[in-house]
Formats: sequence, structure tokens, C-alpha cells
Amino acid sequence: MRTLKNKRASILQLVCVAAFFSLAVFVIQSSFFTAGDNGSSDLNKYFKKEIRILSDFQSSVKQCVANRGFGLTASIVDHCKLILKFPQGTNSTWYNQQFKKFEPLEYDYDVCDAILLWEQYRNMTTVLTREYLDTRPDGWLDYAALRIAQLGAKNCSNRALCEDHLNVILPAKPPFHPRQFRTCAVVGNSGDLLKTEFGAEIDSHDAVIRDNEAPVNEKYAKHVGLKRDFRLVVRGAAANMVKILNGSTDEVLIIKSQTHRDFNAMIKLIPNPVYLFQGIVLRRGAKGTGMKTIELALSMCDIVDIYGFTVDPGYTEWTRYFSTPRKGHNPLQGRAYYQLLECLGVIRIHSPMRAQRTQDWSDVPSREMISRAHAAALRLKRGHVNQAADSEQFGSCKVWGNVDPDNSGPISGSSDISDVRRNSNYSKWEVMPFGSLRKEAQDHYAQMGGVSLYKMDGNRLDDLVCVRHSLKSEA
Repeated sequence: MRTLKNKRASILQLVCVAAFFSLAVFVIQSSFFTAGDNGSSDLNKYFKKEIRILSDFQSSVKQCVANRGFGLTASIVDHCKLILKFPQGTNSTWYNQQFKKFEPLEYDYDVCDAILLWEQYRNMTTVLTREYLDTRPDGWLDYAALRIAQLGAKNCSNRALCEDHLNVILPAKPPFHPRQFRTCAVVGNSGDLLKTEFGAEIDSHDAVIRDNEAPVNEKYAKHVGLKRDFRLVVRGAAANMVKILNGSTDEVLIIKSQTHRDFNAMIKLIPNPVYLFQGIVLRRGAKGTGMKTIELALSMCDIVDIYGFTVDPGYTEWTRYFSTPRKGHNPLQGRAYYQLLECLGVIRIHSPMRAQRTQDWSDVPSREMISRAHAAALRLKRGHVNQAADSEQFGSCKVWGNVDPDNSGPISGSSDISDVRRNSNYSKWEVMPFGSLRKEAQDHYAQMGGVSLYKMDGNRLDDLVCVRHSLKSEA
């Protein structure tokens, strides 16, 4: 009986110690991130090195904005917070119907969150795959149904029905890899492109990514080039995919939100690779195609150059280079955010006003400085000064899965595809030998331990689906 009482007393002591320890950890972590003076003091005490690195980075970003922002200035609030301001007298002409006001002349940003988000895309997969649906909780039951327009059912309890819709555009594993290309040009549709002759420069990139229905032909060649490798399309544009492709057999179409039975019917007749974008916030519909194109590029390319995104001041016509002018607007928020991304090393901006000066990029923070700032922001966010590299790399993985190394899975397709598609090279990216990738892509794959990272939904940092492959299977 005494032994039993002693055991109970020991268990009670352990429970009390565990509760006290949990409370202590909570109090310490709360003190790190409390907004008051005591919180700031504790933050400075425990993360002096990280705050110094981020403060130095903020100073470099501020100088970059001053040098490259055409009047934009950056005001530093603290080691993470930054305000981008347009000069007084800037004409805010775009009226936001939702909030019943004109665009403001200054914008608040959290540089720590921004650098964590955009550097994360350098390790991401942005194409929907079978392994993702297999790994994500209720991936086939619930999520797959969200990617099919007019399914006629609330979910995929009839999995065969959903597979019939998705198989034609669903690869088993990622067809594209981080660092697969050194340089990529992302070409928007702005009428500003007609003020330049970037065509040859655009075509010199390893890959060119366009969006929606932008034409590629001799008429616009000197402005936008002729090279066509990837195209991100919303549902409306996907309905015109045959016209968009205009005889191209290699251009990869990536549908932004949902597939549809009519799309599938067209896909079965063409020789082009077609996939679904992964990481879209489905409730937002077709907004932000340009930003998603940058995400797609960053997941495959070391250097992302953007053209035709209307980032120069004084833009008065809302145009596309292939259409007539419409009522002018001046999207200040977009201009500010793209400028921030350039000064975070995410993109390099090319525009009419920038074409008039030498582009040497020396005023953009170096990759080394960006990597240090990223590591510091990550440690600060997670509350760990000394964090293992593996923990940093996969700390945002919410769900884990494993791929059978002896089963590579099926390529995209269906039994009823046309002879044109069956006899084409539409699956070339899916069956490309790993050894044919550039060395940097192979090295990155090894550094990641053969793990593919996917967004669960949208731009949250800690909601990744992570799938581990055998390194041997890719040797």
C-alpha cells in the first residue's frame, strides 16, 4: 500500500513539475512577443544578434528603395516593420469601391514576414500532383473537389468521378524543380511594353513565363519577344487555350484555379503539357495572376526578371499591349509592393523608365545578406536562438508523407486522349531523367533530402505539405 502511495505521489510531483515548466515556457515566449516595453526589452535581450542582422538589412532595403523607387521612400519602424511612402503631391486616382476611398500614399509592411514567405517559394512546388492529394488530409475527398468546376457533387466520395476529371492534368510527382532554370523572364501585359524594345532581352532568358491571353507573334516581337515556355491562365483564358497556343506545341499551360470538363476535352486534343497551379487561395477567384506568376517563377528559377508590370510613376492609361486604352488608374499599392520585392531580392524590375539607366543591381541586398536576414527572421519567429538546420528547413511542415521509391506513379493522361496528344511529347517534364537537370537543381534536391514542399492553401507560412522521396530513386 505504501509503495502504491509513493507511486501516486511521484506521479503527482511529475505532473506539477510539467505544469510549472509549461507555464514558464508560455510566460517566456509571451514576453518575447508582447507589444509593450517589457516585451521589447526581453526581445532585445534574447535576440540581440538577430535584431542587429535584421536592422542592418532594413537599412539596406531603405537605401535600395531610395535608389530605385523613383520617389518612393522607406521609413524604418523597427527591425521588422517598414513604411513605404509616395512623395507628397502624388496623384492617387484609383478609387477603391469596396472601401469607398482613394488609394493611400503610404503602406505598412512586415519585412520579416515578407522575406520568410518569398524565400520559402524558392523551395516550393507550385503544381498540383497526385502525391499532394495522397498526402494532404482528405486531399482526395474534399480538396480535389475544390479544383474541379461544376463537379456536380460536394466532395469526391466517388473518387473515380474526380479522378476522371483530374487524371489528364495530374502528374504523380513534381514535373518542375527548384533551381531548374538560372534566369526566367515573367512578362506581364501592360501597355508600357510598347514604350520599350525588350524583346531580344526577354528571349535571352532560360525560360519565359507569360500569363493569360497575351499574344506572341511578329507584330509584338520587338516589345515582348517570341520565346514561350510557360503560361499561367485563369479559367476564362483557359477556355480559349487552343487560340492562345496558336500552333505552339511545347508551351506549358498552368491553369490557376480550377479545371473543367470542357477544358479537359480540349486538353485531350492538344500536344502541350497542361497542369493545375498549387497554392491558390480559391475563394479569391482570378485576382492576382501577376503575383502568382512570380510565385511560379520563383519555384523554378534563380533569377526572376519582370517586364510589363506597370511600376513606373505617372502611369495614366490602363492598357494591355494588345488592346485599346481604357480608363486610367494608378495602382500605388502594387507599385509599392513590387518595389519592396525588388529590394528583398525576389525580382528584378524592367520598365520604360528603368530602361533609360544602367541596371547593375548593386544597390539590391546581396544573396548573402538576404540569407542571413532570412535565418534571423526564422529564429525570431520560432523563438529559438540556436536552431538546427534541419529544423529550420522543415519547421513549417504541417503534414508529412512518403513516396514509395519503387513506384514512380502514373504520368498525367487518360485512356481517351487523342492520337495527337498520345504521340506528342506532352509528358516530357514528368519523365525527364533527374540527371539531366542542371547541377544546381540536383544539389538543391540533395540539400532538401529529397523532400518536396507544397502550400496547403494560400500564403500562410506554417501550413506546408511535405513529401519525402528516396534520394536513391533519383540517383
